[in-house]
Order: sequence, then C-alpha cells, then structure tokens
Amino acid sequence: MTSKGLFLSAALAALAVPATSPAQAEGYKVALDGTFAPHAMPSLSGGVEGFNVDLAAAIGEKLGTPMEVIAAQFSGLIPALQAGTYDFLVAPTTVTEERAANLLFTEGFMDTNFAFTIPAGSDAMEGLDAFKGKTIAVNKGSVYESFLTEKAGEYGWEIVAYGTNTDAVEAVTTGRADANLAGATVSAWAAKQNPRIDLGYEYPTGLVWAFPFRKDDVETRDKIDAVLECLKSDGTMAGLSEKWFGVSPVEGATIVTPTPGFGTPGFDGYDETAHEVSCDF
Repeated sequence: MTSKGLFLSAALAALAVPATSPAQAEGYKVALDGTFAPHAMPSLSGGVEGFNVDLAAAIGEKLGTPMEVIAAQFSGLIPALQAGTYDFLVAPTTVTEERAANLLFTEGFMDTNFAFTIPAGSDAMEGLDAFKGKTIAVNKGSVYESFLTEKAGEYGWEIVAYGTNTDAVEAVTTGRADANLAGATVSAWAAKQNPRIDLGYEYPTGLVWAFPFRKDDVETRDKIDAVLECLKSDGTMAGLSEKWFGVSPVEGATIVTPTPGFGTPGFDGYDETAHEVSCDF
C-alpha cells in the first residue's frame, strides 16, 4: 500500500466458496474516485466509505474473495485499468458508445438520473414544467448546468451557477434559489443529510452506471455481472440504497432489476446469452 491511494480490503466471507480462477483466488484489485460522495468518500477512521465501497465488499463476500479498493482521481482510472493496474473499476461509470467501444461493461447497477432538491415542506413538483420560471442553483461547469442551459429557452428558468454543489444546495436552504439540480444519488444524499431540503422531481436520462473491464476480460466481466444480478435479487442493493441514499428503489429500477444477458443492452460488448439468476458461486 502506498500514499497514492486509500484502500479498503473486504474480508473473506465466513463460509467462502472455493475460487474458480487464479484471479479470484488472489482477490481483485479495483478502483474508484474517493471524493464522489455518497458513492465513495474519506471516512473518519481512515480509508474510504460509501455506496460503491460497500458494493465492492458485497461482491467479494459473495465470491468469497478479497477486494482491494483503491481510491484515485477519476480522470486516471480508465487509463490505469487499460494498463493493467486494476482488474476492474467499481466507480460509477456512465455507459456511453464511446466508452463501450474501448471497454467491456457489466449490466447497469444504477440509473444515472438527474434530480431536483427543493425546500423542505414544499408542494410536490413533478415534471420539468413544475420548474418553469424558477431559479435553479447548479454546480458550475457540470453536465447539470449544460442540461439547464439547453432547456432554459423552453422552461424559462433562471440558472445560478456555484463553484460546488454544496454551495448550490445552500442557495436553496437560504432562499436564494427555488431548487438545485444534480445527480439523483447526490441529491438524495444531500436531502438525507440536510433536513431543510427535500428530494423533488427525478428526471430520467435513460443511461446507467456500470463497471468497466478491459475488452479481453470477458470471463471476469461475466462473473461480476452475475454477482450484480444476485445482489439485485437478494435485497442487498435495495439495502445499500436505503443506507446511503435514504431511498427505497421502486420496482423496475435498474438497481433492483437484473438485466438479461451479460453487459449493457444496446452497447458494444453486450452478450444476450440467456442465463438464470443465481447466488451460487
């Protein structure tokens, strides 16, 4: 272990299933961005904690193998994966055509939706029309600012950009903005931590987060994909959502719904081979 990255080693399950490959026997070295709360963030006891850290540990427990989780800057994760530094990434990584052309993805483990936060006690606001003419606070330079800017002419909202999303949320709590727009999980985390705001409307993007692998590592991709299906089916994913986001997933959401085949449908690397969902590894 070096000072370049924080890590967490998930312990072997008490009743470990014998490994089926050398890599699994030795454990997996995986990585994520350790500053993306609540998916991964520094813990008071050292190392990192968060939804994706717990998810990595749950994968290791199901397989009966250690998971060494390294925290590093997101910009360097994919190049390091391609160089063989990591076995795969457990960072929330949006599946796109460009990425799928160079990487192999599991099925999605979560939808990458946007969500508005609004002052606590506000009337329910459903749909983008509810925010017409409102002042929306957003993190400057983010994809959420681009989204608001693109649709400003249609919805007539005023966009106020801040250096951090924390400042944008604060604008809502102090009455300087009617709402804040960010990623759904980040918004859920903010609402869970701050009693002065509530979750508002969640805007579906149609995209998912998944785990990327090198193109030639189909065997490991398929194995981890199968574990994700198990974790969706046995309630683990729902439990992690409730723990970190304060949200109980709705039926049909990606986080609790196994995807047929292996990989993300509609993208390069998807294998539609049918198989049963199982937790027998």
